[in-house]
Amino acid sequence: MSDDRQLPEQQRSAQHEHGRPERAPSASDTTVFSSIDSTELEIVAPAGMSGDARAAVYALPPTSALLIMQRGPSVGARFLLDAERTVAGRSPDADIFLDDVTVSRKHAEFVREGDDFVVRDIGSLNGTYVNRNRIDATALRPGDEVQIGKYRMTFHPSPARATGGEPAVHPL
Repeated sequence: MSDDRQLPEQQRSAQHEHGRPERAPSASDTTVFSSIDSTELEIVAPAGMSGDARAAVYALPPTSALLIMQRGPSVGARFLLDAERTVAGRSPDADIFLDDVTVSRKHAEFVREGDDFVVRDIGSLNGTYVNRNRIDATALRPGDEVQIGKYRMTFHPSPARATGGEPAVHPL
């Protein structure tokens, strides 16, 4: 038999009907959130972007996308993906020129496949990463982080691609 008189009022009121006290939530508890439907991600304004970058994403034609440099010597640079194939590398002839020894001359390519863009490593020494996982090839989703050498870019497809015209949500 327990002596409730020694417990603070909050703990006494948290007793189960079986006489055991409920455990108070702690900082180490895990919270589970429901998943977000991928279509919800595509129509929401990209978070953490400047107004100019957000406007650039919303101005994209339905068949294009934008890579925005998050880390590396050219933070904030934007690279338009509007061709069927766009090559990124250290070669001055690359469509996306990334001038650093961590980048191979022809490092990766971005290929439009239907409504999607796929990134492929094309024989680089240091590999190509999407969301910190080394890949050979993968389809990109809104907000994915592509790392080529020491450069990290986020992928932003046209919000108009889901609707075939106007973006579903306009920038604020």
